Amino acid sequence: MGKYSNFERRPRDLYTTPIEPVIPLIDHLPYSFDYVEPCAGDGRLINNITELTEGHGNCIFASDIEPLAEGMFKNDALTLDFGGYGTVDMCITNPPWSRDFLHPFIEHWLDICPTWLLFDSNWKETKQSAVLMTYCAKVISVGRVKWVEGSKGVGKEDVSWYLFDANKTHQTYFYGRSV
Repeated sequence: MGKYSNFERRPRDLYTTPIEPVIPLIDHLPYSFDYVEPCAGDGRLINNITELTEGHGNCIFASDIEPLAEGMFKNDALTLDFGGYGTVDMCITNPPWSRDFLHPFIEHWLDICPTWLLFDSNWKETKQSAVLMTYCAKVISVGRVKWVEGSKGVGKEDVSWYLFDANKTHQTYFYGRSV
């Protein structure tokens, strides 16, 4: 049996982020920080960060192209701009993984703030990632994630957190941990 299947994907790649892949990220975040979540879906990632940081991670702006939770703004993550509104410590999100969205997203957010993204681990091994990986400051391996509650198995892709930072003030390193 192959690694990939032809299952029907959810519209907009909407897979809520369970708490398990967020746990390895927490040790790499400052004790107290403000962040934005531009692909917030139903807000699950925000709730997980709040729980795991005991409220020291403060989401100051949450949006989605089709928000599924109260208090979120309706915005396209590829056009958001926080110029004139001050600075934000970072962006943390589980974006759609389709390359026609992901690559422009990374390029756009490099100009805004350091950005943590959760997506497939294999990406960093491809030719298409070469230029964007020059802006990658950290990679935290997570392993496979059970994206669909109540399903029997986990996803078919290993996933990682990637920190993209135009200033690349951090030393690049890889951290492995299975969930």
